[in-house]
Amino acid sequence: MARRLRFIGTNSDDGNCPTLYEDMDTGEVLVQGKKVTNPEDIAQLRNVEEDEGFVLVPRQLLVNFAPKEAGEAREIVPWDQFKSMFETYKHTAWRLENRRRYRSDEETESYRRFARGEEPGWDPDRSWLVDRRKAADQGKRCERVRIVDNPPSLGQRYLLQSARTNIEAGEDIRNMWRSDAEKLKLPEEDFWLFDSRVMAVLLFDEDDDCDKVELIRDPARVLLACQARDAAWHHATPNREFIAQVPSDV
Repeated sequence: MARRLRFIGTNSDDGNCPTLYEDMDTGEVLVQGKKVTNPEDIAQLRNVEEDEGFVLVPRQLLVNFAPKEAGEAREIVPWDQFKSMFETYKHTAWRLENRRRYRSDEETESYRRFARGEEPGWDPDRSWLVDRRKAADQGKRCERVRIVDNPPSLGQRYLLQSARTNIEAGEDIRNMWRSDAEKLKLPEEDFWLFDSRVMAVLLFDEDDDCDKVELIRDPARVLLACQARDAAWHHATPNREFIAQVPSDV
C-alpha cells in the first residue's frame, strides 16, 4: 500500500528537488534530492545495505524544515473539543479545504435536495451561521480557501452554492482550481489556522468522515501553514467571481 505523504518544505522556488516529506502514519521523513551514484563516494559510507539509496540536499533544507523533536507525541483531540476553538479564538480562523467530498455535507437534507436538482432550502439560522454572525460582530474574521476540481465534483458544486449563506453570516470564502493549487505547492491536507498560532489538521477516514483533529503548535509547522495561507489567499478568487468561471452545464 502506498505511503500517505505530507509535503514538509523545499528550498527550491520552482518546486523541484530538494524536498522533505513526512509519512503521515509512521512519522518517517522521505528526502528528495540528487542521487549519489559515484562508487568512490558510496565506498566512504558505513554499513550500506543493498536496498539503500543516497541523495544530496543542502544543509539549509534540514535547518529550515527537518523535524526538531524526535518522537514527539501527536496531540489528537475529539471533534467536540476542536469545536470549542471557534469560541475561544481571538482574531482569525482560516481554513484550507482540499477534499472532493465531505460526509458531513452529504448527511444534510439540503445536500440531498441539491443532488436531486431541487431547491436546497438553505437554513440561515443553523448554529454555525448564528455563531459566525456573533463572531463577526466582535470583529473576528473567518476565512476559507476551497480547492476545486475542473470539472467540480458534486460536493464541490454544493459548497460553491451554499457559500452564499456563509458569506452573508460574515465569512469570506474564496476558491482556487486544483491545478493552480498544485502549481503553488499548497498542502494537500485540510486544516484550520487559529490566530496564526495553532494549526488544526482534520483527520478523515475512508468514508470522508472527520471525527478527530490533530493540533499542531510547533512554530515551524505553523509558520509553513501561514505561508501557505498567504499564497492561497493571494491567488484565490472570491466565491461569486469564481462561480462565473464554472461552466453552467456542470
